[in-house]
Amino acid sequence: MNPHHSRRSSYKSENKSDSSRPSRSLLACALASCLAMAAPIAFAQGTAATIRGVVSGNAGPAANASVTATNLANGLTRKVQTGADGNYTLAGLPPGTYRIDVSADGQSNTRNVTVAVGQAATLNVSTGGVAEAAPSGEATDLDKVTVTSTALVETRTSEIATYVSNKQIAALPQASRNFLAFADIVPGVQFKTGTEGSTSLRSGAQLSNGINVYVDGVGQKDYVLKGGITGQDSSRGNPFPQLGIAEYKVITSNYKAEYDQLSSAAITAVTKSGGNEFHGSFFWDHTSDQWNAKTVREEKGEVPKAQSKEEQYGASFSGPLIQDRMHFFVTYEAKEYNSPRAITPGRNFRIDQLPAPFQEMARQSISAPFKEDLYFGKIDWAPGDAHLIELTTKYRKEDELTNIGGARLAEYGTLKAGEETRVDLRYQYSAADWINDAHITYEDVTFGPRPATLSNGFNLRVPRQGQETRNNPEMEEVLNFGGGGDFQDKGQKGYAFQNDFTWNGWEGHTVKAGLKYKAIDITAMEKQPYTPQYRYDIRNFATPYEVRFSGSATGFPPAVKSKNKQFGIYLQDDWEVNEHLTLNLGLRWDYETTPSYEDFVTPANLVAALNAYPNIHNANVDYDINDYISTGNNRKAFKDGWQPRLGFSYDLNGDERHVIFGGAGRSYNRNQFDYLSFERYRLAFQQITYQFNSPNHTCTVTPTGNCFNFDPSFNDPATLAALALQRPNAGNEVFLLNNDLKTPYSDQFSLGMRNAFAMFGHDWNSSATLLHIRSHDGILFTLGNRLPNGNFYPPGVSFGSPPFGQNLPGFGNFFIGNNAVETRLNSLLLSLDKPFTEESGWGVSLAYTYSDAKENRNNSDIFAFDYPNLDDVGFTRALGISKHRLVATGIMDFYGMTLSGKLTLASPEAEESLNCITNGPNHCYFQPYTPGDTIGFKQFDLALQKEWDTGTDFKFWVRGDVLNVFNWRNYIDFDTFRGVVGNPNERLGERRDNIALPTRSFKLSMGFNW
Repeated sequence: MNPHHSRRSSYKSENKSDSSRPSRSLLACALASCLAMAAPIAFAQGTAATIRGVVSGNAGPAANASVTATNLANGLTRKVQTGADGNYTLAGLPPGTYRIDVSADGQSNTRNVTVAVGQAATLNVSTGGVAEAAPSGEATDLDKVTVTSTALVETRTSEIATYVSNKQIAALPQASRNFLAFADIVPGVQFKTGTEGSTSLRSGAQLSNGINVYVDGVGQKDYVLKGGITGQDSSRGNPFPQLGIAEYKVITSNYKAEYDQLSSAAITAVTKSGGNEFHGSFFWDHTSDQWNAKTVREEKGEVPKAQSKEEQYGASFSGPLIQDRMHFFVTYEAKEYNSPRAITPGRNFRIDQLPAPFQEMARQSISAPFKEDLYFGKIDWAPGDAHLIELTTKYRKEDELTNIGGARLAEYGTLKAGEETRVDLRYQYSAADWINDAHITYEDVTFGPRPATLSNGFNLRVPRQGQETRNNPEMEEVLNFGGGGDFQDKGQKGYAFQNDFTWNGWEGHTVKAGLKYKAIDITAMEKQPYTPQYRYDIRNFATPYEVRFSGSATGFPPAVKSKNKQFGIYLQDDWEVNEHLTLNLGLRWDYETTPSYEDFVTPANLVAALNAYPNIHNANVDYDINDYISTGNNRKAFKDGWQPRLGFSYDLNGDERHVIFGGAGRSYNRNQFDYLSFERYRLAFQQITYQFNSPNHTCTVTPTGNCFNFDPSFNDPATLAALALQRPNAGNEVFLLNNDLKTPYSDQFSLGMRNAFAMFGHDWNSSATLLHIRSHDGILFTLGNRLPNGNFYPPGVSFGSPPFGQNLPGFGNFFIGNNAVETRLNSLLLSLDKPFTEESGWGVSLAYTYSDAKENRNNSDIFAFDYPNLDDVGFTRALGISKHRLVATGIMDFYGMTLSGKLTLASPEAEESLNCITNGPNHCYFQPYTPGDTIGFKQFDLALQKEWDTGTDFKFWVRGDVLNVFNWRNYIDFDTFRGVVGNPNERLGERRDNIALPTRSFKLSMGFNW
């Protein structure tokens, strides 16, 4: 007999029905079905939970014993019988609290147990006492049958996973109601807030586009933009109403085969459901500039204190439609922000270093408004014990003024609008030893930035460091004003079917198989710049040296549209070899067609220009231009998306207290459609650059070229448009993609140990993991222009000096896109936590991450013009990642109040910097600069909530959050200019006055529950 030993602790409290508890959710959190064979560990990797165990009578294993689980909130019932060996498995349970009824040998027992998202809990039953109880376990005898429940922590898995509970979501302090903000209490994950208030989630050395979030088992991937999921690219908004999230699990590495379209962390969340009682809630929170401490620049009087306001409010309502059978849950949340923005000139310029006419402009006090509405609704229906039907709908709408602050004045901003609708219809059927879970989904997501000011734009710029004495040096921005250039229309819309099939009828195995088919229409349109952008050299700002604008080309629709098809299948076997060893063996395959890329035909006039351009038809050229000329038949969809996912866990004592685990796997992400569309919409809206013959920026004026002597008529966009018609393609930038693009992926390896132990009379959990991840094949655009001899560099140069002036005849510069960007990560993940329980009234968590992260392109940027390619470029320290990061949290209930705190400490992040001193300006190299402070970021937040029970079901509460309690200054702006040969910059590392927000801030919240 294999009893599937587990760490045990008695669950004593009788939990009342509460619609805020995790309930209706989904089994799988990826895709879906096929055939399979399965076993008693059931699928803990999805959102659904599993309760398993052994029932024993006086004569040994109790065959044909009855085990029934009933959800206390909504009456959902699952019933199974034990096999000949006494084993049973209750699979596919939405997370929540269940009453377990056991009947064996004429005796019965009833106990309550709570299971979390994706967990596999073990309840072993014996006669006349507790069989195989763990030392810290506790038993209750009812007649002859005893049931002991497991603690809510899963240790026998190869996944590197951590749970975020509903209590942590509700109690921990936070500035925004973005449920993803709590993911950074997990080792290896960072939730970051940009200087403009946008939020992003990243894991390891990869950017945000490596993640995926699964809500009720359905991926929320953004196929166009780089935020990872829809609603998280450069947005201050939330992707989902926090009131609708029950709990979630964060898997930083070695996820199982059902997870798709990601290369870093997977987050699987379960939404709330209604129950058999009516419940409702309302909240409102508020903060303003009157409750925020001043920034450094405000304290010095450099800028007036910016007026700001942040309000969030929402409500939820749930209850039964048919008792025990059908329930509903609806929620609405809104955000209204008006946030201050600081003007910080680029290239490390201080405001007092700007020319006098621009200093007053840069001292403006500006604010950025934002408004978001979020709706979520859910209906669940259980027409029978074996059936579960759910219909969920989410709607998000947001508007904001963005792209201001830093080097951009308010007038230069962008009005950005986003809208999203998602619908999911799910049907789950549960048999005695198998479960089928099917989804039909619909999504419609749009993203549409527009310039806030429709007028000419002005860009004040300065030569790149080390190039001050050159003619036509590369230029970096210092200050932008006038009309901005951002005009986009992007989105995704379509349907999908996914199905997961799990069979647990094969002893020792749980086999899960699935498939997904998705038909998605993707759109990308971008006109950059929308208004002409005039560039001025700070050394001579009387006249511009260059203007960039967008013309129009005939024969190309303004928007790139593609009817993509996605197909994925997987097979996963979780094999419990014995009471010590479990193997997780998985394989998935993904395939996607992108007709806009595969069927693209390079225009004939462009092909002719490329073939006639002698500079690239030379033995010295490092690429073959034919690899980038598409005939409409020489591009194929990527077919090698095979992804083995292998893992193991070894339970040293067979009691789930000390488990060694590890794994290796591959996971494919996807190419951003926006990048795949460059070669089309950059031809539809030709990005044209005209140069003006001026000091430090000389060029040769010709009748058909793109060089002119400036006169005031060039300030009229109509003049530029007329010239563009007279000189078609002159100065037009061209983008070409490799005909054999691959899909980005990561290879992941891990080895670690988990421990469950008793300390101070409570159950604790710890984990230590060594992690190694390599990501490959990120897209990179480099300059295709070459010198007449075919070289990229002139003699004696090995960095910079790209041949921008060697234009493609009839066009301008052209760029080639290849798979090139890579990252490497070696990491140590340590965690220690004592889960919050109502019995103890408190909980704590500690998460430490050491990261040795490297990349071959700064911040994994998709453009590189200093090198012809990255073949010989070394790896440097990855930007935006601290080597050491510690996050500690604590929650305590006392006297009707809840006190919580969160401490974040991180060592300094590396800043982008060039070294042009060691080998001279012609041989610079990237050498990220790291400020010398021991602690680069520190923040301590507190929250205190008091609830008043009126004696009825109505409860009123008030809460205060204090963010950055000690008003620690987290500087984010340093002088990273290293100087020039013979004259190193003495101010290297000098910090500016710009800091990460928030300063010490108070947020007041209030509301009621009933």
